Amino acid sequence: MKLKVEKSCSRGLAGWLAANRLSLAVSSYQTGRLYLVGSDRQGRVSFFERIFERAMGVVGNAQRIYLGGLYQLWRFENVLRANEVIHQQFDKCYVPRNAQTIGDLDIHELGIRKNGKVVFVNTKYSCLAELDQTHSFKAVWKPDFISRLAPEDRCHLNGLAMVDGEPRYVTAVCRSDSVDGWRDRRHDGGIVIDVASNEIVCEGLSMPHSPRWANGKLWVLNAGTGHLGWVDFETRKFVPFVFCPGFLRGLSIISNVAAIGLSKPRNQRFEGLQLDEELRKRDADPWCGVQIVSLTNGDVLNWIRFEGDITEVFDLCFLPNVKNPMVVGLRTPEIRELITFTTEMGNDEARSA
Repeated sequence: MKLKVEKSCSRGLAGWLAANRLSLAVSSYQTGRLYLVGSDRQGRVSFFERIFERAMGVVGNAQRIYLGGLYQLWRFENVLRANEVIHQQFDKCYVPRNAQTIGDLDIHELGIRKNGKVVFVNTKYSCLAELDQTHSFKAVWKPDFISRLAPEDRCHLNGLAMVDGEPRYVTAVCRSDSVDGWRDRRHDGGIVIDVASNEIVCEGLSMPHSPRWANGKLWVLNAGTGHLGWVDFETRKFVPFVFCPGFLRGLSIISNVAAIGLSKPRNQRFEGLQLDEELRKRDADPWCGVQIVSLTNGDVLNWIRFEGDITEVFDLCFLPNVKNPMVVGLRTPEIRELITFTTEMGNDEARSA
């Protein structure tokens, strides 16, 4: 499907990405797109786009990216050596090496354990899961209030924070143990759960998403209000830090800077929330895009805006030490012709394209 999408960004984005040697991976399940955003040699922002049906949770680094899709979990590997480029411009070339079929689990956010295994939020079954060699998934944790695993999306478990290479905190829209029970509790039923203790460490949120542990704080997107903030563990309350004009989903933090995904409110599920009033108070329209925010003072340092057929962003992650990345598409000659290999004779690498 050919989409009409207009992309715009702040004037300083390319220079900021280049100076910090950073890129961004951004997913949109509404359009089935994965965007890699970097900076080229001419000092411009580079957008590289590929189609992956219902592209959702994304996590990665300079060598590997994982992406959740409609019924598969994708693994991409960078095949370029240090200081090598391809097509005279890209310093990372991510090739889809594996797509494990897991079925439609409404897979949400992903994490990489310190042992290298992927853990993901299995929203349909209200649990955290890992890949299994034989079955669709291996359940590794569920909230205490979920009585059994069932394909009923009871509490809308959605976000995952990793701490020291292990899953530690998750977000859910409510604590319902009934099929689709979360839809009636979007305004203030949201919770954050400590995976290690099963304790609810924050409550009273509105559709919370994307918890992230950084700089000694647990940051959370209180999506139904449009605020990024942090958890006060003593009071079990959310402390708002900065407002962004959109339904917030997707958060990546590096140093003292956060990249936040913004979506336009969708009929029924996202509308009728406090976000509507927050936008009216500021005489603002909702965005679809990314805002890069200082965690020191809340200033928006840079931004990306999508217009046209795309109205929602799902997830994003910074890719450190990546300047201008690309990903090989599934329906391109390149996926047949780009062949790399190693040998046992000194681990020499070769490439054929």
